[in-house]
Amino acid sequence: MSAVNALRAQLSLSECLADLAVEALIDEADLSPKPGLVDKRGSGAHTDLHLGLMHASALSLWASFKAMADAALVHGEVNVALREAIGQIGRDAEVEMLRVTDGVNTHRGAIWALGLLTAAAALDVRTPGASDVTLRAARLALLDDRGAPAHRDSHGARVCRLYGVRGAREEAQLAFPAVTRQALPQLQRSRDGGAGEQNARLDALLAIMTTLTDTCVLYRAGMPGLSSMQDGARAVLEAGGCSSLEGRRRLRALDNDMLRLHASPGGAADLLAASLFLDRLQPVLHAQIGSV
Repeated sequence: MSAVNALRAQLSLSECLADLAVEALIDEADLSPKPGLVDKRGSGAHTDLHLGLMHASALSLWASFKAMADAALVHGEVNVALREAIGQIGRDAEVEMLRVTDGVNTHRGAIWALGLLTAAAALDVRTPGASDVTLRAARLALLDDRGAPAHRDSHGARVCRLYGVRGAREEAQLAFPAVTRQALPQLQRSRDGGAGEQNARLDALLAIMTTLTDTCVLYRAGMPGLSSMQDGARAVLEAGGCSSLEGRRRLRALDNDMLRLHASPGGAADLLAASLFLDRLQPVLHAQIGSV
């Protein structure tokens, strides 16, 4: 057991899961250079976001992620009562996020994805594998939440109606295929190939971008922008990924394209955070079991 996991074994399960969720958001924000996204270099394609704001937003969500894990422990199974409990906690989390960011949407999609995964992880610590957790999250996402607004009018919802594509809700209902089929396998391949952790995480982000119908990009740049994102991400990976010289050149070209289009792959960033959460989950939960 690592020293960090040994310390986490002294925390409650809900506290550990909230820590993991917030750390995943902060590590996603810090990862650099990300095409079109806020990172350590600057604000990317955004005019209203910066790295400090992303950190403050992530930290503000800790209590909400803990509450979702607590709700899962109280209900003990996937059912409508749990779905509605985490739905209300998620809406309260959005209010707190917007208070901290003075009205800027930093992590709405991440609250949805990581909230579901946090609750799903808490439901059964003895099956912490990514496929098990995402399937439980999907079962939750498929349930109706009577407390949810009848008409969703977010940018993502509008784009889904306009283009007839699936968004964050459907990605969760399908058990996060961009995470389990794209990001996590690519993360491991890049690590096995000696890419180094930061490059491996960048490769995982790009793997998500190759297939995701990112509604953040669609909203800002339409279908041409989405094609540019997907094709550009694919080109980086085909050139050898972010640890290769040609891959870095292609990454720079993709970044320039996203900046030119004022497009930021925020949906892909949320799913990278979900991937980092799941990647770290198993050893943390094993440490929790061992401490009982």
